[in-house]
Amino acid sequence: MSLTLAKPCPVPNTNFAAAGLGADPPLWYAAYTLPRHEKAAAEHLAFRQVETYLPLYLSTRRWAGRRALVQLPLFPGYVFVRISARERIRVLEHPSVLRLVTFNGRPAPLPEGEIERLRAALELGKAEPFPFLLPGKRIRVKSGPLAGLEGRILRRKGRMRLVVSVETVQCSIIFDLDATDLESTIN
Repeated sequence: MSLTLAKPCPVPNTNFAAAGLGADPPLWYAAYTLPRHEKAAAEHLAFRQVETYLPLYLSTRRWAGRRALVQLPLFPGYVFVRISARERIRVLEHPSVLRLVTFNGRPAPLPEGEIERLRAALELGKAEPFPFLLPGKRIRVKSGPLAGLEGRILRRKGRMRLVVSVETVQCSIIFDLDATDLESTIN
């Protein structure tokens, strides 16, 4: 038995980044956390240089007969992280992060621009959590910083309110809007 030496063969000049190999753009994912651990997880992940987004709202709570204003997560149990798919281990190593939201066993990125629209909407004013809505008649915002968002309209105390459901995390939030900024969509 004799051994033969392998000769190096020339590799064609291939641009791996253009072929999608090694080019893993960061996308937004929803990370599911332990109950009431959203703030700690977001702080720790930011310390580890992971871009996070934790939308908060102010709520009045009563403890021992006194009132206090507290900041609570708009989407309880979730922190949004912007990572490439290969960086998911950095997020999952934190003990407060249970898993990334998945679809068919693969991490499910949020639709493009959804976090930016959510940030723009929250800058407009007050938002609060709302129970997740089952699919029904949908409305689209046609103008303003919320343009493109879809949701369901409710009338409450004579005002128009848009309920926006983030289906990935099965939570909804509510915004006060002017009816002239809305248009009906086809189901």
